[in-house]
Amino acid sequence: MRIVVLNGVNLDVVGRRDPALYGGISISELETRIYEWASELHCTVRARQTNHEGEFIDWCHEAFDWADGVIINPGAWAHYSWAIRDAVELFTVPVVEVHLSNIDEREEWRRTSVLEGVVEARIIGKGPDGYREGLEFLVKERI
Repeated sequence: MRIVVLNGVNLDVVGRRDPALYGGISISELETRIYEWASELHCTVRARQTNHEGEFIDWCHEAFDWADGVIINPGAWAHYSWAIRDAVELFTVPVVEVHLSNIDEREEWRRTSVLEGVVEARIIGKGPDGYREGLEFLVKERI
């Protein structure tokens, strides 16, 4: 099983953000964990991060041709980027939305995700472990 993990805006500096909300690890450490979990679950992962919305959308388009599952953490784009929603909606494979913090218990503007209705599952507020749960969900969906 081939999974793409797409991390969006400001996740490159997640290690500098409030550790109580974001887990206190860098994007590099997070990706290392994701690759270790993928190995344990016998799947292949390609993790990417960008602060450029167009590039994020291009990566979605590229993944149409090869990914068996998608984990997406668009960061703040989740709350307003209809362009990313349109790209995610085109996937014919399961998509899991992950957020490190519990966006449902934060500021009002964070409580809405434009991805609602186009993802198979949402995992929020579990820190880095949310990605493992996302991988497990995708592997289970594929069996």
